[in-house]
Amino acid sequence: MTDDVHDVSSAEPGGADEIGDARAVEQSIHAQSVRAQAAGHAVDRQLEAILMIADEPQSLVALGTAIGVPVPVVRQGIERLVADFDGVDGTVRRGFELREVGGGWRFYVRAELDAVVEQFVEAERPARLSQAALETLAVVAYKQPITRSQIASIRAVNVDGVVRTLVARGLIEESFTDSETGAINYVTSDLLLQQLGINSLDELPLISPLLEDGVDGFEQNEGIPDGRV
Repeated sequence: MTDDVHDVSSAEPGGADEIGDARAVEQSIHAQSVRAQAAGHAVDRQLEAILMIADEPQSLVALGTAIGVPVPVVRQGIERLVADFDGVDGTVRRGFELREVGGGWRFYVRAELDAVVEQFVEAERPARLSQAALETLAVVAYKQPITRSQIASIRAVNVDGVVRTLVARGLIEESFTDSETGAINYVTSDLLLQQLGINSLDELPLISPLLEDGVDGFEQNEGIPDGRV
């Protein structure tokens, strides 16, 4: 009789069996959470290692392929890294940031630290572009696709040598050849976007406010607002 009473009481809500089951479920959930967190940390570290040595922006697909995980998992990992480096949730804000540029992700020095980094690397900085090269590069950026003769018309000087230099440095590239004139049309490269730290040419500053009448030297832009191609 006593045993029967004991069995009934243990099966009641809040009994020993129910409490034990609840604890087992809680422990299982905790274990799953720990494993998921560990897996997330592993993905984050792998992404961080790849991005640390990458010399160009890496897409989510490329990163996922590299470490063998789905794109959504990579996206979550990138978001965690961005938050970590930005000092969210009390972490230390790093001197670099993980930024999306040119359709991919890459590490960049934070803008407020540019002066410090520039001072550090000044002595070893590679040869800078000449004023002529910078002017030619600007013309291509705002007028592309554009031929050498069109660039020369705008700058009123011969630009053959400068164009070759820009192509050699990978800042501009051949896009197509005009079927009627045979002239090669040039456009800016993805490398230029990376060097400027922008995603697209739409982020370039407007040219019109920098010109006296807003059209001088860019007559071919008639009908195009703000002098931007």
